[in-house]
Formats: sequence, C-alpha cells, structure tokens
Amino acid sequence: MSVDAARHAGEVPKPSSPDVWTEYASTLGVALSRARASRGLSQERVAHAAGLATFTYRKLEKGESNPGTPANPRLRTLVALSEVLEVPLVELLPPDPTGVAPGR
Repeated sequence: MSVDAARHAGEVPKPSSPDVWTEYASTLGVALSRARASRGLSQERVAHAAGLATFTYRKLEKGESNPGTPANPRLRTLVALSEVLEVPLVELLPPDPTGVAPGR
C-alpha cells in the first residue's frame, strides 16, 4: 500500500526509508570516534568523564543502543560528550535527516 493510500485509509504510514535513523546514528558514532581519537582519549576515559558506562559509549560509537537498534542518546548525554570531547555539539551531529518523523 502506498503512503498516500495508507493515509486515506486512516493508517499511520511509516517513514519511506527505515534506514534513515540507522544511518544518522551511525554517522554520529563516526563523529564521536573521530573527535575522541583526535584528542588521544580512550573510550573508557570519555565514557567516565561524561558519566556513562564504557559499554554504553562503545555502543554509541557503533551507532547502536541494542543489536539491530539504532542509537538514540539523550540530549544530556550528547551535551556531556560534546563538553568532554571539547567539540561544539553541532559538529558532532550529522546534517538534518529527512524521513524520520512517522506520518509526515
């Protein structure tokens, strides 16, 4: 069923590309990894300084929260990582994605 047909049928359509958020989370993970490496910091050090478990931080760098589930960190976590990595938050975030909002 097309998105328009689903809308007319009263169904909430899913985003056209389910991988949009996965790609966004993965790109965020690469930015975190690069920022950390450029400062010569270990994952453990960054995690501890940001108040995260090392396991959690490692998952963020992979762009995951659980296997097969894209990362979705809290704003507080992103701000803390930005501070620890001494990088403006906007430099860690990928360009604005499109197709994330269901029903749009």
